[in-house]
Amino acid sequence: MFPSTPSATAAVSVATRFYTPALFNHCARSYVWGMKYAAAHDITFDDELYFVAAMLHDLALTAPFDSHRIAFEEAGGDLAWVFAVAAGWPVDRAARAEEIIVLHMRDDVAADVDPESHLLQVATAWDVAGRRPEEFASEVRAQVLEQYPRLGFGEEFLACFEDQARRKPDGAAAAAVASNGAARIRANPLDQ
Repeated sequence: MFPSTPSATAAVSVATRFYTPALFNHCARSYVWGMKYAAAHDITFDDELYFVAAMLHDLALTAPFDSHRIAFEEAGGDLAWVFAVAAGWPVDRAARAEEIIVLHMRDDVAADVDPESHLLQVATAWDVAGRRPEEFASEVRAQVLEQYPRLGFGEEFLACFEDQARRKPDGAAAAAVASNGAARIRANPLDQ
């Protein structure tokens, strides 16, 4: 189901090494949810680019890559840029991976403006907080969760965001926590 390119394989290697199993599965689910959503809405996108961004988008929540100075999505974008350049991508393509990761925590991006950022926004909002449940049929949910179980993801992710919010009060994680993010995460239908 994942793209079979050297960059995609390398992204899985990085994700496997640095994420907990729950965070790895979240990133894999984010890719799959985005794929399902794109198919349902006839959204054309760059599969490899979206996959790499989906797999690396939370890397800056892990201890080895947590920046104490900038928001996790910005640090994660920087990491994706470094990864992509090291993988041999042109600088403009690396910048797209960075941009997708930064934008997934910003205001909604329209699919016709930036399909990869839109897909990551929709997929992560669904996986983290249960937004847009009507987009994902129960049989699709069951298949994805069987392949990539949640493994306590909601509480682990909430702990990461609360930690980010304490240390980086101006970041997107702090805004999410301040706007009742904990209740949304705990009410996610994927955990019911």
